[in-house]
Amino acid sequence: MADYYETLGVSRGADVQEIRKAYRRLAMQHHPDRNQGSREAEERFKEVTRAYEVLSNPEKREVYDRYGERGLKRGQGGAGFGGFDFSDAIEIFMRDFGSGGGFGDLFGRRSPGTPRSRRGKGIRLRLPLTLAEVASGVDKRLRVSLLDPCEDCGATGARGAGPTLCPGCSGTGQERISQRSPFGQFVSVQPCRRCGGEGQVIQDPCPACRGEGRVREESTVTVEVPAGVSSENYITLRGQGNAGPRGGPRGDITVLIAVEDHPDFRRDGNDLVHELHVTFTQAALGDRLEVPTVEGSAPLSVPAGVQTGEMLRMRGLGVPDLDGGMRGDQLVRVVVWTPENLDRRQREALERLREVEDPVPEDAGRGRRGFWARVKEAFVP
Repeated sequence: MADYYETLGVSRGADVQEIRKAYRRLAMQHHPDRNQGSREAEERFKEVTRAYEVLSNPEKREVYDRYGERGLKRGQGGAGFGGFDFSDAIEIFMRDFGSGGGFGDLFGRRSPGTPRSRRGKGIRLRLPLTLAEVASGVDKRLRVSLLDPCEDCGATGARGAGPTLCPGCSGTGQERISQRSPFGQFVSVQPCRRCGGEGQVIQDPCPACRGEGRVREESTVTVEVPAGVSSENYITLRGQGNAGPRGGPRGDITVLIAVEDHPDFRRDGNDLVHELHVTFTQAALGDRLEVPTVEGSAPLSVPAGVQTGEMLRMRGLGVPDLDGGMRGDQLVRVVVWTPENLDRRQREALERLREVEDPVPEDAGRGRRGFWARVKEAFVP
């Protein structure tokens, strides 16, 4: 695994400003636009951006310092829950160093008329899962309403001739605003108010999508749920969300995991806790019982003399570890059941037993006869 501090070339004690400065320098050096679209440069750009995204965030950095990448994966849904692609890296760079501070100045201004593609808005879905599905892993197909590219206009949003250069910004997508103040004149650069920063306007909108370049359709997405997830996790489906306006890339779908409560089990990490009710005779004499498991049932030997509250362990019958480690156990908590409604024969038997029962152990050294010896006297003529 990569060391994020080494990736950015900073020390472990570096402050946020040092991290930002190191990342900005490396991002400029490795951006594909400055390296003739080099695949190697793109991969390096993604690596430094991923490192920056973690180390510039105090909470993520604390988790990384304590647990490494594994801690980020478990807490944030990381690898196995969607990757980190080039569009993510660009979005992060644009967020912190782009428009107005930025991106155009670092990597060259956008050519007039070249539309600025806007990414589609991400959506969130809630996925209920049973405990059995969590234990085994499952593929789920979900119906979702998404914005898809309009086929009538080819996602351009225009009918006929197509979009034209914005007269407000001459296709640059930016406008300069001058303001006077007691300290002098200030000039700021912001997205063009007429075209929204796209550099193009639509004179004749497509009637099917009303100029948006996308229409709403019902779709089906498949979610691959690994074994061992919990309600703390989420799954990211990269690039499967809403299409962006007028040919923009798709956003993401974030699937929030919701594990349903089970009537027979309580989850404790990767272990499952089950409460088993036994009769007094089963507890006193011992027994071999079939107990429920999350995937069916399994035999369990109840030792003689077991007490209420004792835990019996059934190894490997819990929930798998999310990182592919060992599977948890099923812990069976014994509860001795007390009958409420007795018939005559049951009452007589218990009355005779009451005469001889004694919680004092046989080896207490008090010279008293053992419990089972007195039970035999009571029930055997």
